Amino acid sequence: MENALTTQLKPVEESAAADSGDDGAPAGRRRLRTAVSRALTALAGVLVLFILLTPVTIRHITPGAFARVPVEAVVGAGLLLVLPGRARKPVATLAGLALGLLIILKVLDLAFHETLARPFDPVLDWTFVSAGMEFTTSTLGRAGAIAVLIVIIVSVAAVLGLTTWSVLRLTRTLIRHRRATAASVAVSATAWIACAALGTQLVPGVPVAGMGATKLVLKRVPKVRASLLDDSTFAKAIRVDAFRTTPNDRLLRGLRGKDVVLTFVESYGRTVAGTPEVRALADAGTRRLRAAGFASRSAFLTSPTAGGGSWLAHATLLSGLWVDNQQRYRKLVSSDRLTLNRAFQRAGWRSVAVMPGVVRAWPEASFFGYDKVYASRNLGYRGPRFGWSPMPDQYTLAQFQKLEHGPPGRAPVMAEMPLLSSHAPWAPIPRMVGWNEVGDGSVYHAVHAAGEKQQDVWKDPDRVRAEYRRSIEYSLESLISYVERYGDDKLVLIFLGDHQPAPIATGGAATRDVPITIVSRDPKVLGRVAALNWQEGLLPGAGAPVWPMSSFRDRFLTAFAR
Repeated sequence: MENALTTQLKPVEESAAADSGDDGAPAGRRRLRTAVSRALTALAGVLVLFILLTPVTIRHITPGAFARVPVEAVVGAGLLLVLPGRARKPVATLAGLALGLLIILKVLDLAFHETLARPFDPVLDWTFVSAGMEFTTSTLGRAGAIAVLIVIIVSVAAVLGLTTWSVLRLTRTLIRHRRATAASVAVSATAWIACAALGTQLVPGVPVAGMGATKLVLKRVPKVRASLLDDSTFAKAIRVDAFRTTPNDRLLRGLRGKDVVLTFVESYGRTVAGTPEVRALADAGTRRLRAAGFASRSAFLTSPTAGGGSWLAHATLLSGLWVDNQQRYRKLVSSDRLTLNRAFQRAGWRSVAVMPGVVRAWPEASFFGYDKVYASRNLGYRGPRFGWSPMPDQYTLAQFQKLEHGPPGRAPVMAEMPLLSSHAPWAPIPRMVGWNEVGDGSVYHAVHAAGEKQQDVWKDPDRVRAEYRRSIEYSLESLISYVERYGDDKLVLIFLGDHQPAPIATGGAATRDVPITIVSRDPKVLGRVAALNWQEGLLPGAGAPVWPMSSFRDRFLTAFAR
């Protein structure tokens, strides 16, 4: 009886075992696990290819950019095949971490290209973390900035973990199918070499034989070396100063008795200066100032930065040195380099800084050479912030008039004054009010309430560019109106852009040139500038001179030395 029952059950057990697979799991579950495993492997492969092929600028990220065979993948697969078993896992782990660092570098490059119009410098650019946190805090609040920082840290850890897992998973798959992998590597290598030799392209301008990641790393090696040596290179440049020992009575004799106002207009670049709207405003402004007895001359300077880093441009113009990174800036402000401000101070001017953007201690002020610094806290503003800018430009100019330029019986003043209303995010933008209405800035509450909202403007790149242009128009109108209202025979106004804005506002590729203009009633002052071939008017034309911003100090001191 028992034998008969066993005989009857045996086929059933064998059938169930066959359906359940070798591990005793049902066949359906085993097939699901296999499908999931293959999908994960495929995703790991896609991630690796995506990282190797992704460009570092948004405009180059197109479907055609991925129609390539990356040599790094072919060489990496071949290397993992020939390595001994004990070395394979550590090498794969290092390759995964390197891949994670590569995509982080590419993301940073992309972000820097979109904001500062240049690639990320892995040696010198970490100082931008604090500047980025300050900007984020001013726009999103402290809690928002902390949340952003946490997201970034978690994201970096997740990327490194994900890329390492991907390479390890692909390595196991390659070894499990060693023969097929070896054949695939041989075919891929042969095809890559042939495509490289023939210059094969499936998409115009995109070679099939890709080695973008290798080129990216090779390009960075000399730049990293230069960045590592930059500190000593810049230290030598600081020591070369043609005006260090110039006697005080021989400095700036051509401006004796004048009030010299040096104004940086935030993000005022050559691109916006060429728009019909800004050119029409400048032409009308030239006529208006001519009617008030003023003439003007203009040219271009090439800024050391773009998209941000205004303080680098300020330091470059004032020191006569090319200051294009934070390390150079710190080196400069700890030196005894003669700045333009200090040259005026030594020559007998009262040197002041009107700094609406300074909201905390500013120890480097002592380096530049000011007798008085007016920071945001002591400009008496009682109105709302306009985006990043703590106060409107017209208010800043009105306070300068009240505190320094207007009082009778004063000594000649040299003032440095950044105007910030054209700083991103360009919403809301102030509007002009009557100079008698400016007061303590309370009038701007209504102006702010009626302005555009950031979240609305930034939905559309065209609106961003339009509002940016409007902000420049406001800043220029503030200056023109100030000269009309308060300009006198002693006033010499110099205004310039610090840098071009971020690419979203320029619409793409752009130079680093910024306009610079000098305004005065004195034909002798303008005659010295005319001798430098600057063009007439508030806006330079296409044929105007273009100087490196670092050359301005020496040329200016030379032009007005006699």
